[in-house]
Amino acid sequence: MSFHISIALNFVCFQFEHSQEQKSARNLCPEIAKTGDVSSCPYKDKCRFSHDLEAFKAQKPADLEGQCPFFKSGGACPYGLGCRFSSTHEDGVPSANLNGLKNNSEVNGLSKHVQKLLWKNKMSFSKADAQLKSLGLVGTSKSKRNDLENKDEGDTGSNKCDHSDYSGSCVVTSDSCCKLECPEEVMKDDDNDIDGKSESDVLCPQKRRKIAENCGPMDAENEGVSVTEQIVERSCTKSEPEAGTDALTPETDLSLKLHSREKKLIDFREKLYLAPLTTVGNLPFRRVCKVLGADVTCGEMAMCTNLLQGQASEWALLRRHSSEDLFGVQICGAYPDTVARTVELIEQECTIDFIDINMGCPIDIVVNKGAGSALLTKPMRMKSIVEVASGTAEKPITIKVRTAYFEGKNRIDSLIADIGSWGASAVTIHGRSRQQRYSKLADWDYVYQCARKAPTTLPVVGNGDVFSFVDWNNHRTECPELATDMVARGALIKPWIFTEIKEQRHWDISSGERLNILKDFVNFGLEHWGSDTKGVETTRRFLLEWLSYTFRYIPVGLLDVVPQRLNWRPPSYYGRDELETLMASDSAADWIRISEMLLGKVPDGFTFAPKHKSNAYDRAENG
Repeated sequence: MSFHISIALNFVCFQFEHSQEQKSARNLCPEIAKTGDVSSCPYKDKCRFSHDLEAFKAQKPADLEGQCPFFKSGGACPYGLGCRFSSTHEDGVPSANLNGLKNNSEVNGLSKHVQKLLWKNKMSFSKADAQLKSLGLVGTSKSKRNDLENKDEGDTGSNKCDHSDYSGSCVVTSDSCCKLECPEEVMKDDDNDIDGKSESDVLCPQKRRKIAENCGPMDAENEGVSVTEQIVERSCTKSEPEAGTDALTPETDLSLKLHSREKKLIDFREKLYLAPLTTVGNLPFRRVCKVLGADVTCGEMAMCTNLLQGQASEWALLRRHSSEDLFGVQICGAYPDTVARTVELIEQECTIDFIDINMGCPIDIVVNKGAGSALLTKPMRMKSIVEVASGTAEKPITIKVRTAYFEGKNRIDSLIADIGSWGASAVTIHGRSRQQRYSKLADWDYVYQCARKAPTTLPVVGNGDVFSFVDWNNHRTECPELATDMVARGALIKPWIFTEIKEQRHWDISSGERLNILKDFVNFGLEHWGSDTKGVETTRRFLLEWLSYTFRYIPVGLLDVVPQRLNWRPPSYYGRDELETLMASDSAADWIRISEMLLGKVPDGFTFAPKHKSNAYDRAENG
């Protein structure tokens, strides 16, 4: 009892502190910031934010050098007095209509209406449910479900996930979130059976906590029955047509669905494909790569369960800029129903060209939930996910895999002939196993082997260690069957790799040119995350994450052997000028100095440690 009282008191204290924080002078009412008029806020005294305009001006940091990025692009600044470039605003405060998105050149935002439906679990997924039913993936035996439920109830909390970053992009934050994709063992030998049905083929239901607002008449009638069984019963009841209605709707009449061969396919051949990159592969970075020559871009990996829960931070990963003319989103899920509903939701709410399903992510928090590279141990589950996703979506479905889960036990070559028949429009193969992570070089011979075994209708994209136009040309020569190469860490270290490939040259880029690329990123970041203090510091954080990769670049003019290889570990060296030497430093303090050249002084007490620790060479999994 005392434990619950303590939790309640802590929650009340948190709410009070949060309310006081919002009322502080640092958090000026957005409406007042836009107009400069204290009486403009419609909420008056009930507003959650501060209305003390003079106190806000007194504590606001000095404006940064340069022009407001919104005015520079010909628009109105939505931050008004809160903008760190407000001194460059015309008449101090913009007067344009600022309703809607901060940046009209970005799409794929989550509407409040849809978010509320997802929060209340009232979103309809008619296409996905019909496809699941047609494939026999709706409802499973009670015994298997009870086994999974008992396993969850016996969990003492070891599966509770807490994976978030400074931007608030939280993957899983509660135990109930974890249960949406039931954690299970991924190492069992029986899961490797391609022909047999195993525990991995069990359809995991979406669970909700049984609280008063979620309980209805059915809950009262089923008192004493497990929540899992009630959800199964509801899903089965919902899938049955009402009595006396024989008509089929376009959503449920599967004869009206496009066959995978009838879909508009993406021509990846010879296109420069920027890989989906967690954290650093954000929208401003993708814009930089587009300017430097990338043809195809893909958003950061988003977790299906978080998208279905309406988490705004997860939906932000799906944002698309107007310059991204060939754009896809990447999702990650462990179960067919979760992936199918996510695919339907994305097609309904977003403007995209293709959807990529991640089946190769090696991160423990993803693998332990049965997603990512854990699916490589469950070929029947892989098949179900691809079939139901391609049957639900009208856009092309692609998948990204690794060579295998365990080192030395490659298995994608045994599945490559079937992946196309499952409905995939393309497959990307990263030439490493999950166990290998990023240690050793990618096995391109095995990638070539898979590309030669693939049917002609299935494009195969290779991935791993592409760091120059020489690497690109070698892969084209060695295996003409490859559609293209996906560029990942090579683009993080030197995003001008796309220019080098297109122009077929080694670009001896100067430190000044590299600084201009960083300036472009900062301007794009301020447009995306905001030009107020919060947006400036968010941009700084992501800039520092990127700098934790770029210092690994060695200027062409200093190399004895050209081109540089991705796995080289160079000693410290002096550049051809002071800025080039600074950019080559592996010290976070020097990265902060570079950020101050672009975004002004850091706040007091500021510290930074790379999220991915890409500079930690002593750890094999970090490359």
